[in-house]
Amino acid sequence: METKKGSSKRAVKRTTKEQKVVKHIGLVKKDPFLEPYENAIRGRHDHALWKLSQLTNNGKKSLSDFANGYNYYGLHKLSRGWVFREWAPNATAIYLVGDFNNWQEEEKYLAKRIEGTGNWELRLPEKALHHGDLYKMHVKWNGGEGERIPAWATRVVQDEMTKIFSAQVWNPKESYQWKKDKFKAQTSPLLIYECHIGMGQDAEKVGTYTEFKENVLPRIIKDGYNCIQIMAIQEHPYYGSFGYHVSSFFAPSSRFGTPEELKALIDEAHAKGIAVIMDIVHSHAVKNEVEGLGNLAGDPNQYFYPGERREHPAWDSLCFDYGKDEVMHFLLSNCKYWLNEFHFDGYRFDGVTSMLYYSHGLGEAFGGYGDYFNGHEDDNAICYLTLANKLIHEVNPKAITIAEEVSGMPGLAAKFEDGGFGFNYRMAMNIPDFWIKTIKEQKDENWKPSSIFWEVKNRRADERTISYCESHDQALVGDKTLIFRLIDADMYWHFKIGDENDVAFRGIALHKMIRLVTASTINGGYLNFMGNEFGHPEWIDFPREGNGWSYKYARRQWNLVDNKELDYHFLGDFDREMLKVIKSERNFINTEVREIWHNDGDQVLAYMRGDLLFVFNFSPTTSFTDYGFLVPVGSYDVVLDSDNKSFGGNGFNDDSLTHLTNYDPLYVNEHKEWLKLYLPARTALVLKKN
Repeated sequence: METKKGSSKRAVKRTTKEQKVVKHIGLVKKDPFLEPYENAIRGRHDHALWKLSQLTNNGKKSLSDFANGYNYYGLHKLSRGWVFREWAPNATAIYLVGDFNNWQEEEKYLAKRIEGTGNWELRLPEKALHHGDLYKMHVKWNGGEGERIPAWATRVVQDEMTKIFSAQVWNPKESYQWKKDKFKAQTSPLLIYECHIGMGQDAEKVGTYTEFKENVLPRIIKDGYNCIQIMAIQEHPYYGSFGYHVSSFFAPSSRFGTPEELKALIDEAHAKGIAVIMDIVHSHAVKNEVEGLGNLAGDPNQYFYPGERREHPAWDSLCFDYGKDEVMHFLLSNCKYWLNEFHFDGYRFDGVTSMLYYSHGLGEAFGGYGDYFNGHEDDNAICYLTLANKLIHEVNPKAITIAEEVSGMPGLAAKFEDGGFGFNYRMAMNIPDFWIKTIKEQKDENWKPSSIFWEVKNRRADERTISYCESHDQALVGDKTLIFRLIDADMYWHFKIGDENDVAFRGIALHKMIRLVTASTINGGYLNFMGNEFGHPEWIDFPREGNGWSYKYARRQWNLVDNKELDYHFLGDFDREMLKVIKSERNFINTEVREIWHNDGDQVLAYMRGDLLFVFNFSPTTSFTDYGFLVPVGSYDVVLDSDNKSFGGNGFNDDSLTHLTNYDPLYVNEHKEWLKLYLPARTALVLKKN
């Protein structure tokens, strides 16, 4: 017996050795198709860990400690006097010039280079500067000189007459006192209202933070959104850039008001339970040299890649060199700054695709996994994005980060520990493209529920997404909003109640259905751009030379949705009730989207989430009587009907009826019975199981 036992033990040891299990990184565990690329995924992860260790002195300090640059650089009021610091390794001299010295170089305003560094420092007595003073740096370098706005300036203003931008001393007697110091965002589900402060008003002008707080925020609250995503916060010289050509990364745009007024807006939103995230632009920077970072001190590559990689070929902008520790310091500090100083709840990172690839994703097909791991990825940018997410969640564990990314890079919204980038969400950018393509290319009778259902759920199982029908991108001049694609010029002539034509009725019906099928299948959040919820009739076109510098299309016409004689309010009312229904199902985003039925011939689709049953009849002409679905046994009440008269429909159903399931012995063991409904053409119903 002893000999046999010994043989058995030896056999077990040998078998264990032969069957050595490979421990895959989390991203690969969840998606085995990534296994051929595991070395690349591990390489990226190890690169981020190496850089993290380097920046934190082998963990002796936190990443948050590293990202405190805004407390060191820039202009700061001390208990006694002022201190100004700037990183400008190529400079030979830096003067502060401004209102305080008639914009002339003076010896007492000459900064000193800190020995052994590229940093410059100037200390001044308290009376040397005053709140409201305008100033710039006069920078000299070998072979040249020029006036520049400090890279770390937190207040930048434009002269109305000369249009010249300057930094401004900002030291109000009383700092802003937060009323809601701690805030926890509601993210289940996350319902985002994408907005722009300047174009948030009816008037043909630039709106302000205060006007937005008083006039637009109450609408958002009433409509049921729990998060606002504000565009164009970082200062940008050209208003028409929509805020995407940033010049001063630490300065909230002064064209909308003061920093205190922005804080008051965020504070009020928090008091009403609304999270506030910021559209942050770290993918590129404006080329301007006087206002921006393009040539701060005679070195055009101080912040940006050298050679051909310096300029973005499609955006007329400059590309950050994410491989430089100083650039990493600048951008990570920027992430922390807006969280701490303004209490933003997170970010939507713009242009992530452009950051990921040497090609910026231009002309790339991305047809398979190999296209994400073939050596054309910018490892420096990938490392930056990974550490940015790690930092943001270190500063605020409940922060929201969203990646605007079109290539489909795996792992963006996966955990850092699993080998991912650490974003909370990624934008489901396939969905708006699908709706545009469908409306443009498919006749209504050819819309296939199976294709619609597949597309709105087309996402990685291990990553949360933000679904949307259209964002600001689809509203820009040269493109068309969904409502304009559906109705076009008939909106101008047939959008009054009682005066609609068939084109208007079709657009109203499909606008509601498109939103409902998109919003009801989310696995993370839903986004709507300001005004699109009620079918804002016109594109966005900022003042420019080509339109005579007009603000006519750089505003939102709230008067349209407020006018009960027009059809706009039907769409707005439906949007409000749709969000209410979605929020009525507890833990909505974690409930399975269970298909009940689809029939492409009938153009009928049905699915359940928890106790909510969603039914769509996309047919433009055919209504169905007693259309049956096998559903869990019980009674069902209508909680939303796109055809209800209160939403501009015909009211063909009696929505007060309770619908009972009908017994079928074949499905007793499945606890299912038949629910039979009347489905008018081109309508949707949501029923709740009692």
